[in-house]
Amino acid sequence: MKGAHQMEEPIKVENLKKYFPVKRGHYTRKQLWLKAVDGVNIEIKRREIFGLAGESGCGKSTVGRLLVRLEDPTEGHIYFNGEDIANVKGKTLKKFRKSVQMIFQDPYESLNPRFTTLATIEEPLKLQHIGTDSERMEKVISTLKNVGLSERFLHRYPNELSGGQRQRVAIGRVLVLDPEFIVADEPCSMLDVSIRAEILKIILRLKDELNSELLYITHDLAEARYVADRLGIMYLGNIVEMGETAKTIDEPLHPYTKALVAATPVANPDIKRERIRLKGEVPKPVSPPSGCKFHPRCPLATKRCEEEEPQLRRVEGRWVACHLV
Repeated sequence: MKGAHQMEEPIKVENLKKYFPVKRGHYTRKQLWLKAVDGVNIEIKRREIFGLAGESGCGKSTVGRLLVRLEDPTEGHIYFNGEDIANVKGKTLKKFRKSVQMIFQDPYESLNPRFTTLATIEEPLKLQHIGTDSERMEKVISTLKNVGLSERFLHRYPNELSGGQRQRVAIGRVLVLDPEFIVADEPCSMLDVSIRAEILKIILRLKDELNSELLYITHDLAEARYVADRLGIMYLGNIVEMGETAKTIDEPLHPYTKALVAATPVANPDIKRERIRLKGEVPKPVSPPSGCKFHPRCPLATKRCEEEEPQLRRVEGRWVACHLV
């Protein structure tokens, strides 16, 4: 497998698709597909945090699950350090999973209620047959300290922890394997605002201390600005704009990005933003619109937008999929 696709970037995604079959009704024989991810291309550079943002249901979490192979892709390639792992199975997949980890959105759901903090963080080491009992204990304690918890939390169960402490334990479970690549799926969305900054600081530290890459998934552009080096904006399974984070947020080019930015609150009332009023609701991914998927909601849409799907092309130092740019 190695050598077939050498590259600079440790993570490279080409034409990634994930279609889920939809249950057919009594009056149709046609198989329908929910197109959660519909041709995504991403490159994550070394020691980079790449942000992925968009409304709920746009497919960003599915991209994350595909990259750690919790889902099997319908089509496309996922290159990890030059190897295509899109369809690997068995021992090869287990070896790959030692190098990649995922921080899930809900710490109340992602932790086993019957496991203590010690059992939770030690479990990945046991599954990968790493270390002796004493070596694993030492690793668990040092990992706890890295996420801001002391040894007194070792024997506590999830119901004895606050939301922020649970997420720290969940992050510790990821860190204990020293992964090369981490997917963080909205890790702060279930937490109080008061502790989000602490969790974000831990995540920022991951990149430097582990010398690893990170995909940060969020619906909050303020979070994306704080942690991400580059940012991709997703809509209905596709990336519509991608570039350096600050420039993408401060000078958005795609109408959808402009609408997201306009809806993000700012502390300074003197800052004026272009208002983009979107029409209607997000179309269903089972039957997406023809042409540009955003055209039914876009106030600037033309006849061409209805008929021809725009491709990502380089504009002003970033990538944009819009006929009007």
